[in-house]
Amino acid sequence: MTAACLLTVFYPQSAPMGSPHSDVLRGQSYPLGATVCPGGVNFCVFSKNATAIDLLLFDDIHSPEPSRIIQFDPQANKTFYYWHGFVPDIGMGQIYAYRVYGPYNPDKGLRFNSNKVLLDPYARAVVGWRRYDRAAAIHAEDNCAQALRGVVLDPNNYDWEGDMPLQIPYAKTIIYEMHVGGFTRHPNSGVTPEKRGTYAGVIEKIPYLKELGITAVELLPIHEFDEQDVRPGLKNYWGYSTVSFFAPHRAYSSRLDPLGHVDEFRDMVKALHRAGIEVILDVVFNHSAEGDHRGPTLSFKGFENQAYYILDAKRPEYYANYSGCGNTLKANHEIVGQMIIDSLRYWVASMHVDGFRFDLASVLSRSRTGHPLEDPPILWSIESDPILAGTKIIAEAWDAGGLYQVGSFIGERFAEWNGPFRDDVRRFVKSDSNTVSRVAARILGSPDIYQQPDREITRSINFVTCHDGFTLNDLVSYNDKHNEANNENNCDGSNDNQSWNCGVEGKTDDPEVNALRQRQIKNLLTILFMSQGTPMLLMGDEVRRTQHGNNNAYCQDSEISWFDWDAIDRHAGLLRFVRRLIRFSQSLDILQQTRLLEVTERSDNPHLTWHGLTLHQPDWSENSHVLACTLCHPEASECIHLMMNAYWMPLTFELPSLQRGESWYRLIDTALPSPNDIYELQDAPVIRQRQHTVEPRSTVILMSQIK
Repeated sequence: MTAACLLTVFYPQSAPMGSPHSDVLRGQSYPLGATVCPGGVNFCVFSKNATAIDLLLFDDIHSPEPSRIIQFDPQANKTFYYWHGFVPDIGMGQIYAYRVYGPYNPDKGLRFNSNKVLLDPYARAVVGWRRYDRAAAIHAEDNCAQALRGVVLDPNNYDWEGDMPLQIPYAKTIIYEMHVGGFTRHPNSGVTPEKRGTYAGVIEKIPYLKELGITAVELLPIHEFDEQDVRPGLKNYWGYSTVSFFAPHRAYSSRLDPLGHVDEFRDMVKALHRAGIEVILDVVFNHSAEGDHRGPTLSFKGFENQAYYILDAKRPEYYANYSGCGNTLKANHEIVGQMIIDSLRYWVASMHVDGFRFDLASVLSRSRTGHPLEDPPILWSIESDPILAGTKIIAEAWDAGGLYQVGSFIGERFAEWNGPFRDDVRRFVKSDSNTVSRVAARILGSPDIYQQPDREITRSINFVTCHDGFTLNDLVSYNDKHNEANNENNCDGSNDNQSWNCGVEGKTDDPEVNALRQRQIKNLLTILFMSQGTPMLLMGDEVRRTQHGNNNAYCQDSEISWFDWDAIDRHAGLLRFVRRLIRFSQSLDILQQTRLLEVTERSDNPHLTWHGLTLHQPDWSENSHVLACTLCHPEASECIHLMMNAYWMPLTFELPSLQRGESWYRLIDTALPSPNDIYELQDAPVIRQRQHTVEPRSTVILMSQIK
């Protein structure tokens, strides 16, 4: 028995029924959704302006019509704006949906349509995808046979075997941004065929993730989404088209039973936790799959369009579009805000996830009318919620409507995707002018961006690539995007990639170009993992995964996007480099600081000293392409010397003097081929000279060791 079911005695009432066996009791107005209780299920949904609501019960997933229709009586089954009823003698696994009656008046923002069978906004599992037709949810005819349905779930009916979220500090975190389907869908993945592209497939590849050294997977959206929300002939692959904020995506499951995908997701979380790997969900609370005024009615539009979406103030039949995807959720409406909090709590308390990355998080700072708020209630609620207190909360601190809040996002807990880190490191490595001072700030933890005095520098999520844009391989292989496969005449995706093809566009057999590309990849990775903050690596970058120049592969559920497991052998040297680089960075106390390093020559605290070719003389000029720094942690006896040459000629750097009995050892030189590009300290070559030559476009790391 759940606590919620102890709150109220269910009172019988009479109401028109679609079946003589569909007796319904009064039920209660909390919790929202379908709640399993002793003797039956309590159903509750919100609608302010509906005139009537029918609960539809189906015998199985594929039933074209309901076997029972339960009409909620507005007098007996409604409390304020909540419609509810308790149905005896059903339980977990029951398939259900709704019809909602009310005025259809788009000019006033009302879009009730009893022709449309609606999904419960709080559905914990969604079925009906085999028959689902997005077009049927747009046009006027009845779509019951093609509509999505919810499944009643008891979240307590799972054995977690003592599992708990891991709560790994940011300072010890390495994030791996990963697509659940694309990670194992390729035929060469080695995963059991029926488990390719599934949560179970991820479980089979946990040893690979563990050996790579990452501590968290950040999963592209796994909330149930509409794969048909895309141009004809393609599939929505990334998943930024949410249908339900409480249900895991069914297509990522190898199981066919109605609730099998929920358990398979939980199996994956539990297995990742056993390997010491956290699970962070990319969540999309800025828009939904229902799109604009031309889009389908799946759930929110049909229950209460005015509450769930920001509408055009002058023309309420149209939707404000701060997401770039047709509509914008009204996150600071009390009903939507409560749904967001309930969703986050559910994924933490019942599904054991460790954190969230909020897509276009600046949308959540907009008012009911779309104006920026100084103190947005929903963001403060997320920040202060006790159930979420131990989770990672990461903001993509901008939106498609022009808000850019990197460095100014609210609160004391939100970490932020550091977009300037990506741009400035790319520009420095490809030898742009006026980049040295900016890349120095990024290495230091971006104090020019994050200026709050007590802010932990680990809340800067540093990345060079992510799902949106070029992969690391393509960043050094293409000057221009090549998105023709998206059927948008190559007009989609960003034109500003800060990329350089090293002299040839795309794939080449030129050994010099390929060697330079490999070097540039290692330069980018070395700066990423040697910078203050929390690093994030894109899936497959460690083995040069390519999208063949496509920088917007949101609709490419194909080998364009999938992890090619043959690349592990093809790029074994780079994979070795990345594994050792991660292990090295994780071993250093100097890279696990939470406070800004002192910039000084000597200190009893962890500190950093800037240099150029000459010690203590960094060249901040516009045309400089070199930077060096010494990072020291006195308590750990660590001293790291980093030299970066983004110039196209070899340059000689002075080396800091060491105390008697100490020596410099060359751990990393990105100009050298594998296996000489990276060493363990005990095997590293000793550097006895007072100077060291750094090859063109390369990075060298030295470490001192007390004998």
